[in-house]
Amino acid sequence: MVPRYARPAMTAIWEPEARYRIWFEIEAHATQKLGELGVVPESGPKALWDWWSTGPAIDVAAIDAKEAVLKHDVIAFLDWVAEQVGPEARFMHQGMTSSDVLDTTLAVQLARASDILLEDLDALLAAIKRRALEHKYTPTIGRSHGIHAEPTTFGLKLAQAYAEFDRCKTRLVAARAEIATCAISGAVGTFANIDPSVEEYVAEKLGLTPEPVSTQVIPRDRHAMFFATLGVIASSIERLSIEVRHLQRTEVLEAEEYFSPGQKGSSAMPHKRNPVLTENLTGLARMVRSAVTPAMENVALWHERDISHSSVERFIGPDATITLDFALARLTGVVDKLLVYPERMQKNLDRMGGLVHSQRVLLALTQAGITRDNAYRLVQRNAMKVWESDGQLSLLELLKQDPEVTAALSAEELEEKFNLDYHFKQVDRVFDRVFG
Repeated sequence: MVPRYARPAMTAIWEPEARYRIWFEIEAHATQKLGELGVVPESGPKALWDWWSTGPAIDVAAIDAKEAVLKHDVIAFLDWVAEQVGPEARFMHQGMTSSDVLDTTLAVQLARASDILLEDLDALLAAIKRRALEHKYTPTIGRSHGIHAEPTTFGLKLAQAYAEFDRCKTRLVAARAEIATCAISGAVGTFANIDPSVEEYVAEKLGLTPEPVSTQVIPRDRHAMFFATLGVIASSIERLSIEVRHLQRTEVLEAEEYFSPGQKGSSAMPHKRNPVLTENLTGLARMVRSAVTPAMENVALWHERDISHSSVERFIGPDATITLDFALARLTGVVDKLLVYPERMQKNLDRMGGLVHSQRVLLALTQAGITRDNAYRLVQRNAMKVWESDGQLSLLELLKQDPEVTAALSAEELEEKFNLDYHFKQVDRVFDRVFG
């Protein structure tokens, strides 16, 4: 985790003290249920909760010092708690194994992280929707292969982004449900030394669902799915970020990141206004996606368990969620303050002498009785003259002077094919699909 790209609420989930607090809650709830079942005396859970009710500070340094000697983090924690609570603490961890605590804790952390990410997505969706409605009918050029294609609207560009992030939200909701499982099943997952009702009780208390069958660890296909979902969200962030970066290029300059008073773009060139935020988002997206392959590789553990996944998850759990949280918030700010230049969009639309209307002429010629191949040839030979003139010539005027074209279409019919508004007749319908 790099503090530069971290926000406090998400970072707090992964702090050692927060992790140890979850550990205690798991142990105390399990002991509580064991007390109700008569496996341990009721004085055991009572002593734990009485100590907890005092709001004790967790001495992370002391626990870490124990681990340095014991070489086992859960035992170090249990020993430290026993020193605080007294003899009744011996009833903790009855029939449990370390993975019961570690895996269930990770589930709680990922579920809480998901809740923050879902809030982030809601904020981003709200910003995109507002700007999409603002520019619903703002004409701009659509590009394929980076080349002028046909007219669209800036609102439609943003509507596409909204739909994409809405899908991301749906996936994350499913991924959260996938990851939010509890395993309190003991060694190799047989419940031999602990009743399944303990797992059900702990799961209910922590807002999780019981893992149907665990092999001492929660199956890592769940985690692979979760981190793959984060990777897809990161890719969607990069997609919209790259669009902004392209639109901010000097030769295009149809939109750009907000440039605040006093901001400087270059240490050497005072004129620079660089898309640094969206470039940063491209980099952050790469880091989030870097967690996906290790998560996939964690699925294949030896037999009922090994710990080859453990070190990986200590990295990717905090890093991927903290980075994605920051990236979503940053993208929301970019969208919210994005500077949009409709006049430049129109200028770029007009730059190539009407070439963007070539398909309408092609279709009109075919409907007038000319074969598609010949119609394509007629339009293309005139379009290439405009292309080679760098837009100084007019496609409409050249078509009006082409006898093969005018034999099929009148000047009035040709002029109608260059009507920009024609391309926007279905905008309302698309917006209804996206925004309801």
